[in-house]
Amino acid sequence: MVFAGEPLDVLPLWALLIAIMLLVLVSIEGGYRLGKFVGRPEQEKDTALGEMVGATLGLLAFLLAFTFGLAASRFDTRRELVLDEANAIGTTYLRAAMLPEGGDELRALLRQYVDLRLAATDPHQMQQLIHRSELLQTRLWERSIPIAARHPDSIVAGLFVQSLNEMIDIHAKRLAHGRNRIAPAIWAALYGVTVLSFAALGYHAGLARGRRSPAVLPVAFTFAVVIGLIADLDRPREGVLTVSQQPLLDLRQSMNPPP
Repeated sequence: MVFAGEPLDVLPLWALLIAIMLLVLVSIEGGYRLGKFVGRPEQEKDTALGEMVGATLGLLAFLLAFTFGLAASRFDTRRELVLDEANAIGTTYLRAAMLPEGGDELRALLRQYVDLRLAATDPHQMQQLIHRSELLQTRLWERSIPIAARHPDSIVAGLFVQSLNEMIDIHAKRLAHGRNRIAPAIWAALYGVTVLSFAALGYHAGLARGRRSPAVLPVAFTFAVVIGLIADLDRPREGVLTVSQQPLLDLRQSMNPPP
């Protein structure tokens, strides 16, 4: 399985931060020059123009809050799924010890499985390790079904198969949520409104024929940081805000060492 990428994923987060700053500064400068070139028409009132600029900036703030909410919600879901997966593997591992046969082999395979799931956080080997995890799931299932078939009256065997099935399902959910990214249309709308909002801000300043304010630099930087934070939350395998694998690490430490 391959994680779907977005068009701007080709840019690392630091480059995206710089690109957004430049986008904001160019938009303000373009609007400012246009305002100075056009001049203030006699019928255009400053109050009305200021209200329109405020409305576009308000719309931009709404889009930022909406996009941040989407990214944060999906980040929390990915974090919860790590805990769910650790619990499912741990339950399967404990039930394997009570199987009427084959428990030691299955527990050894589960230890290997946890090692692969931990190693799959490396973006350079992720696809290969995910494929190996899925092959190991198949081996676990193939070892489990004959045991359950030979012991149809065993409650433990039935519970083990149930927990193994849940473990495989959660793995699929983690893959699905890794591909569940903010839609390109939302990013396009956000950047489009950004350009128009800051261009309108610069236009308003240009009509007033005032000097360029150095305050545009912290404004551009602050906006770029917020967008960068959203992009960081939206990228499962990159950035500072990555999902902690501590539940799986704790699970691996609790497992008996291989013989």
